[in-house]
Amino acid sequence: MSHPALKRYAWLSIVAALVTILLKGVAWWLTGSVGLLSDALESFVNLAGALMALAMLSLAARPADQNHAHGHGKAEYLSSAFEGFLIILAALSIGYAAVGRLLAPQPIEDVGVGLAVSVAASIVNLLTARTLMGVGREYHSIALEADAHHLLTDVWTSAGVIAGVALVWLTGWLWLDPVIALLVAVNIVWAGWRLLHRSAGGLMDVSLADDELRAIEILLDGYRARGIEFHALRTRQAGSRAFVTLHVLVPGGWTVKAGHDWCELIEADIGRAVSHAHVTTHLEPAEDPVSLEDQSLDRVRADHA
Repeated sequence: MSHPALKRYAWLSIVAALVTILLKGVAWWLTGSVGLLSDALESFVNLAGALMALAMLSLAARPADQNHAHGHGKAEYLSSAFEGFLIILAALSIGYAAVGRLLAPQPIEDVGVGLAVSVAASIVNLLTARTLMGVGREYHSIALEADAHHLLTDVWTSAGVIAGVALVWLTGWLWLDPVIALLVAVNIVWAGWRLLHRSAGGLMDVSLADDELRAIEILLDGYRARGIEFHALRTRQAGSRAFVTLHVLVPGGWTVKAGHDWCELIEADIGRAVSHAHVTTHLEPAEDPVSLEDQSLDRVRADHA
């Protein structure tokens, strides 16, 4: 699936955010609960994150050009980092409102109707999150995965708020409402931190996942049994696309054509093992000591003059 096709899922998230903002806003208006207010505020963050995801998916869809030879896939990390920042900002706003309500407790009203509306909003978020998570994982879109994780966090947050408001209604303990809102804020901060951490990893050229690296190594072991060696295997994830580079060491007596044919086979096999990877190989003669000098990222070689 191409990036333009992924954008329709960002639109799904935008529509879901607008629907939940309306529903949760109604629930807060009916009850006056600061816990439900905190839930409604987070839906504005969902909307901002979904809009950012749409913009970055549009940018990531652009083909490689002269200034961006590896494409624009890393734009998706900007989306997830932005959403992480907004999540933390929302948590601070929620905390501020909760402390004020804790110092001056207020009764909540129309709890039954308000909770029913909030439950409906949570169902919308849950269905949307499951859809985005499945598509994001299948097509390696961190922007959609980040949006899905945030929506799932919102679902659990809403569940806690709903339970808390129900307890306030049953017990009359008004202090429970702002305390639950504070707990919601802490949970949201944690979700935002995880998104920021993952986004930073992608922008810093984090390697592929361990299971994908193992799949590559198992494949290369099969070629080693046939007399071909490898070194300088490097991988990185850039949004929905992965990049794999490695050096292929073959007997120096082989023709360039023979070595190239083996490289083509190796690249094709890695491409099948990691379906979203762009693979680049560098052919070297195994017997030449110079071939062993470029295993590190910064090549350090002796003077051979």
